[in-house]
Amino acid sequence: MTATETSIELARTAAKAASDKLAEDIIALDVSERLAITDVFFIASAQSERQVNAIVDGIEEELLKQGRRPVRREGRSEGRWVLLDYVDVVVHVQHTEDRIFYALERLWADCPVIDLELEDAKPSAGAAG
Repeated sequence: MTATETSIELARTAAKAASDKLAEDIIALDVSERLAITDVFFIASAQSERQVNAIVDGIEEELLKQGRRPVRREGRSEGRWVLLDYVDVVVHVQHTEDRIFYALERLWADCPVIDLELEDAKPSAGAAG
């Protein structure tokens, strides 16, 4: 089983919104074969708490235009690691330091990477390794 087209499109919308807010190291992982609770983990990072929150705002605004609201939101007040749960896509926006420390990409390294169809967004060596 793989992520649904709806989940992939939702991740692509989140990616475009995050990219517009200058998010770094944007990636989406198809976790549908490993987790029954979601299809996609979307991960992006930023250098400051303020930028993390700006990226989260941008993602929420764009997904709201599609009638999508997160069923759960965590970490907004700290601005270090914000999680938005859209059921089929779980968005993680992390401060760069937290992203390196928690290394979600390494934890889910056996999951396929989804092509987000972003022109300039390329994972850096720091996020990938």
